[in-house]
Amino acid sequence: MSALLSANQFEKVFPQTVANGVDDANHATLQSFVVAIYEIGCLFGALANLWVGDRLGRRRTIFLGGAIMIVGAILQATSFGYAQFVVARIVTGFGNGLNTSTVPSYHAECSPAARRGSFIMIEGALIPFGIMISYWIDFAWYLLGEDSSAQWRVPIALQILLACPSNQNSKSLNADSSPVAESPRWLAKHAALEDKPYTSESVQLTFHGIHEAIAIETGGGRGDRSALQECFQQISGINLITLLFQRLGLNDVDARIIAAANGTEFFLASLIAIFIIDRVGRRPLMLFGAIGQMLTMVLLAILGSIDNSASEIVSAVLLFVFNSFFAIGWLGMTWLYPAEIVGLRIRAPANAFSTASNWIFNFMVVMVAGPAFTNITWRTYIVFASLNAFIVPVVYFFFPETAGRSLEDMDVIFAIAYNEHVSPVGVSFRKDLPVAGSPEADALLGVDSREQEQTSEKKIRAANTYCVWHAATIFSDLDRSHNTTMWALDHSHHLILVRDGRAPHYCKYVLLTMGTLQTGVFHGSITAAERSMISR
Repeated sequence: MSALLSANQFEKVFPQTVANGVDDANHATLQSFVVAIYEIGCLFGALANLWVGDRLGRRRTIFLGGAIMIVGAILQATSFGYAQFVVARIVTGFGNGLNTSTVPSYHAECSPAARRGSFIMIEGALIPFGIMISYWIDFAWYLLGEDSSAQWRVPIALQILLACPSNQNSKSLNADSSPVAESPRWLAKHAALEDKPYTSESVQLTFHGIHEAIAIETGGGRGDRSALQECFQQISGINLITLLFQRLGLNDVDARIIAAANGTEFFLASLIAIFIIDRVGRRPLMLFGAIGQMLTMVLLAILGSIDNSASEIVSAVLLFVFNSFFAIGWLGMTWLYPAEIVGLRIRAPANAFSTASNWIFNFMVVMVAGPAFTNITWRTYIVFASLNAFIVPVVYFFFPETAGRSLEDMDVIFAIAYNEHVSPVGVSFRKDLPVAGSPEADALLGVDSREQEQTSEKKIRAANTYCVWHAATIFSDLDRSHNTTMWALDHSHHLILVRDGRAPHYCKYVLLTMGTLQTGVFHGSITAAERSMISR
């Protein structure tokens, strides 16, 4: 957005954002406001997830957020007034708030413990990838659309193309026909688990661990850590970077080229974290990033006090250095760690709160950065250096390691810390901890494994009864158009359809642990009517 603010066609449509210090002193505030109001929309979207996240599920919430973003982008691209553009940015931000408070949880819940970090770091790397693409697109249209409002409308409208694929993958509310599966943790909480036989050992252990967590978990202060980490990401000063390029005394073309190059380097640096996050761990990367950011801000303060052409060049280089520290230590980490640290019962609301924390502090930084540089100039760097210095001891003493642990293992870690009156940080490094879902973990958490096992078996038997009844209903409808339709449930819990005494035609449904019909696999010829009735 910052690159569009100085585009001449944008200034013609929205003269309120032209901040030249002569025409209107309020224009600088209006310019900051039109940028920062997006974060307020994101804040409202994240908070809305407190009510819709667990009700709709992860996949439906992502679809809803993407749909709202498409509407908001259309409103932005067709704006002809300042008020309309502000409202459109709030709408777009609302959709983004829903997505940013849902997608990290969804990824964490669908990923195995050994690879969860790298998977979500890929998600984090897509953020600077989008920033890089937007910078180069803005630069291209700055040159191509100099005499047309397409100079700024086309770059804004292009985000619609990025929102459409996610909605195409998530739009189906039926798992049978959508390529995007629902989160297994959410399914376990709402009556289903995995696309595997319930007798599978891995399913049993995961299922038991999840329900163990549901049975015993409380907040335990873990939501506070997730919100605090999101706050730390923003007060590090990452949103100063774009503003600082505008303060280096460069012309419009050179400033855009350097900003685009910075975005490209930002993306490349973010790839490093993908390969080391599960080997090094979360805490070392957070500490590395915070210390590096602090030192960079100190150097920027020293160079800002000198204020000559040479110091400006070195400052530009340091902006790239700051981006690298942030990309490795904090970019994807704030989407990964909050989803790992909280339990299933409060994961959706806790991530809503933590994401809201991210956006509200994002708004704060964007709003205060301009006035800060105007009033205290280079001393602004000292403020952010101090904030980064504050992050280091907080992470070291209060943030436990989550690498290699399942999401349910964190309940065990906090339970041991509570029982022994020690810090969960130290417990997280122990090698002898019981695995969530095991009898040892049951005993530690005070869960009666026999009672839970009996409850699970009752639910499975009830699920089978429901599926047989549901199948009978479907097949009785089919029987109206065929002489004979028989059904049975075999030992593998597959539903077998035999019709008219001819060669068997199979409609195989794998029964999920909590009793829903999933993923029809058809063998032999089957009519379109049958397919539409059975594969709902």
